[in-house]
Amino acid sequence: MVSTFRRYFTRHMNALRIAPWGLPSVPQQGPVIVYSNHPAWWDAAIYILAADRFFPSYESYAPIDAAMLKQYGIFGRIGAFGVDLESPRGAADFLKAGAEILSVPDRALWITAQGRFGDVRERPLGLKPGVAHLVERAPGCIVLPLAIEYGFWLERGAEAFIAFGQPMPGQDLLNLSRSNRLKRLESELTTTLTHLSADVQSRDPARFRTVLEGRAGIGGLYDGWRRMAAALRGRAFDPSHEGRPS
Repeated sequence: MVSTFRRYFTRHMNALRIAPWGLPSVPQQGPVIVYSNHPAWWDAAIYILAADRFFPSYESYAPIDAAMLKQYGIFGRIGAFGVDLESPRGAADFLKAGAEILSVPDRALWITAQGRFGDVRERPLGLKPGVAHLVERAPGCIVLPLAIEYGFWLERGAEAFIAFGQPMPGQDLLNLSRSNRLKRLESELTTTLTHLSADVQSRDPARFRTVLEGRAGIGGLYDGWRRMAAALRGRAFDPSHEGRPS
């Protein structure tokens, strides 16, 4: 199933890149909560690809809007579970399901903590309190912020950028009040997102490691003309705009 999302991503996006300073520190044992901002529909695919690449020994799960799960049933086959986060009952169901998932050491729960789509430049991020409450149900967990951003550089397809922040032991977070715990979680994610955005704005691929690469070029008549021109010059055709690094 992961291969399906990998093919879909490479067909529609140019690359998935991670900042080297933002590589995840995966714990040797214990469940993990990965919480992120929520800039686009693509976030669900990013979760799947990042989980497969960086957390291969973990079973990964993610809450998803119940109505969306009905529309995209494929997510349910890879660990997504439907919740209604707009109602008290939905929030209670989320905490119950989250606690059950995190009761097993080799599981990871991925959460779009804003609970809605939001621009990467939005401040404050406005995280929902559920992620702070969930720590109380799984004090032995590690909580890991994940910053996600998308942008267009030189190719037709968009670039997806990610970076993980500093891991936080759940037990340490429990020493804070709920309000201060939420502030800490928001602060850590904001710091990670701000750092990532600076690298994205540089438009320098050297600041990133490529996790997955899609199809370069524009296609159609334009790339056909470029291919012919390269052949006439006796050169190999590279569909990328400025040539991909070797």
